[in-house]
This record gives sequence, C-alpha cells and structure tokens, in this order.
Amino acid sequence: MISSKLHSNKTYLLVLLLISTISFYSCIGNNSSSDQPLVYSNPLQVAFGDPFVLSASDGKYYMYGTGGVEKGFAAYSSDNLVDWHFEGEVYSGNQPNSWTVKNYWAPEVYEIEGKYYMFFSADWNVNPTNELENFRIGVAVSENPTGPFIEVSDKPLFDPGYPIIDANILKHKGKTYLYYSRCCYKHPVESEIADWARKNDMFDEIEESWVYGIEISNDFKEVIGEPVLLLQPPYSMNDSQTEWESRSVTSGEVNRRWTEGSFAFENNGKIYMMYSANYFGGEHYAVGYAVADNPLGPFVKASNNPVLEKNTASGGDVTGTGHNMVFNSKDGKKMYCVYHGRTHKTGDERVVFIDEMWIDDNGHIIVDGPTTEEKEL
Repeated sequence: MISSKLHSNKTYLLVLLLISTISFYSCIGNNSSSDQPLVYSNPLQVAFGDPFVLSASDGKYYMYGTGGVEKGFAAYSSDNLVDWHFEGEVYSGNQPNSWTVKNYWAPEVYEIEGKYYMFFSADWNVNPTNELENFRIGVAVSENPTGPFIEVSDKPLFDPGYPIIDANILKHKGKTYLYYSRCCYKHPVESEIADWARKNDMFDEIEESWVYGIEISNDFKEVIGEPVLLLQPPYSMNDSQTEWESRSVTSGEVNRRWTEGSFAFENNGKIYMMYSANYFGGEHYAVGYAVADNPLGPFVKASNNPVLEKNTASGGDVTGTGHNMVFNSKDGKKMYCVYHGRTHKTGDERVVFIDEMWIDDNGHIIVDGPTTEEKEL
C-alpha cells in the first residue's frame, strides 16, 4: 500500500516537472522570436572576398564570394542575416569542356524566372601569348541557389581583347546591361598623377582599371553593340576625386589605380553605380559611387565620395573596405551594404561586413560603416 502511494506520488511529480519544463521553454521561445531583437556585430564569421548576397524567393539569404573552395565558389545561407550556414561548393571549375583555368573571382547570383544565374570571372584557357592576367567573364546556371551551377557555354561571354573582371548586371526597361572592369594589366595611362609619380621617382608608369558597360541579350548568351567606358580614375591632380582614388599610388604601395567592383542599382529613376578604388589587398581600398540617368551613362561621380573607407583615423580597427553590393531586407524597410574588409585580428584575410545604408533627400548614398560594435538588424 505504501509502495503504491509512493509510486503514484512520483508519477504526479514527474508530470508536474514535465509541464513546468515545457512551459518554461515555451516562454523562452516566444521571447526569442518576438521580444528579443536580432543582434550581430562585424565582421561576420565568413572569410569571403567580394561578397554578394542574394535575397531569394524561398525566404532565405544566400551569400557568395571569392574563396571558400579551391577551384570554384562556395555559398552560405541564412534566415536572418545573423546566423550563416556553410552550404559548401556550389560551382566547380572542373566541369567538362570548361573554358576556365584558375583564379575564380567575384561571383554574383541573380534569380530570374525560377532559375539562378551566376556571373563570375576566371582565367581563360585560350592564352597563346601566356599573359599573366587572362581574365574573362562567364555565366553558369542552376535550378537552386545552392547549385550545382553549370556553365552555359564552353567559352566566355565575350572577348573584348583585354582581361576583365567583376561582372554585374542591371535589368532596365526590358533590357539587360553588363558592367565589368578592365584590369590594370598592361594598361598604362597618362595623367597628372602619373607625371607626379615620375617626378618623385616613385613609378615610371601608372596602370589603370576602368569600368565599362555593354548591353547583353536577355538570355545572357551574347553581347549587343560595343562596350562603353563609364568610369575611370581622374586625370587631373585638382579633381576632387583624385586624392582618395590615388592613395595606393601616393602612398608608394603600387603603380596602379583601380576602378573596379562596380555594382549598379536603380533608385527614384536614377542609376547608381558604386565602385571601389585602390589596391584590394591594401588598407586604402575604399568605395565611392556615381549617378546617371541611363544605364550606359554618362555617370557623374558623387561629391561625398568616398562613402566607405578605413576607420583607423578615427580610432577604429577596420581597413581595406571594398567590393560592395547592395540588397534590401525581406520586409523592404532597410537597405544594406555588404563588403569585405580587414581588422587587426583577421590580418590579411578578407572577411565580410554588413552595414545599413540609405539614400538621403539629396540623393546621396550614406553608408553607416565600417562598424564593429554590436547592433540590431
């Protein structure tokens, strides 16, 4: 009799404990989902260069970038922009009949009519003169944002006759436009900054990279017309853009000036093109932008450039900020700038940053970064 009562009491206590436990964790779950804001801090735990975020129709975000796998591209996925899951390799350069050889850079993925198209640059296997830089742009397609991405052709999208990188596209009034950067390689350009470098016995010549645009077919298989030069480093020393776009030269870092990593988007009837200047491997890498009425320009550089640069002069820890892109939150309330940078802790490794940005009443881009402090999304 006593044993039976003890057993009954134990069972009753266990049931009470179970109910209390379920109730406790239910409260935690409700608080974390509704009452607690999402908090994060830069840099993210993602070691990508040239990051690109796709806000996909399945409700998730997907991030692609340079690095992560040896010969191709990897991806991460996230439900909330805070927690990122490594999806592994999504594109391999070891495909049969691939036109690529090495140096897989700057993938961008666009969701169009239920398919996912990846634009990227790599060294071309057609290289009769053994050029050290032989980049071209290719396209790969997949049924899923996590791949596998399969090249749509056994050759690059087109051959302009010089190495090109950093492809991105813009859909505008039923047409598709491709933007890319001509590499600095074997492209010396005369300018007042080049004269200055020679007079100061720094460099004999200054090579430059320029951003071009060209219309392409809506199936991404061929170009239409000829490339149009859109952006390049300033010619004169008294140009307001010269100082920040020439820091890699004036610091003695390297004999090159870059205009690369372009990203174009439309806002209030204007075409905004963000771009990066200076050496991608150095501290001076920074971002500016230009504005046009039409996809192929003319583009006018903004008076408030650069809009993103190292923060060490103000006591910060971030350098090498660049190769950015722009995306909106799922609810459309916020605009974000994703880019790579470096800190003292990460050293030479490029890591990903996400900061809020907006366009003010004067049409100026404002980027709230680089930041490293904890903040809410």
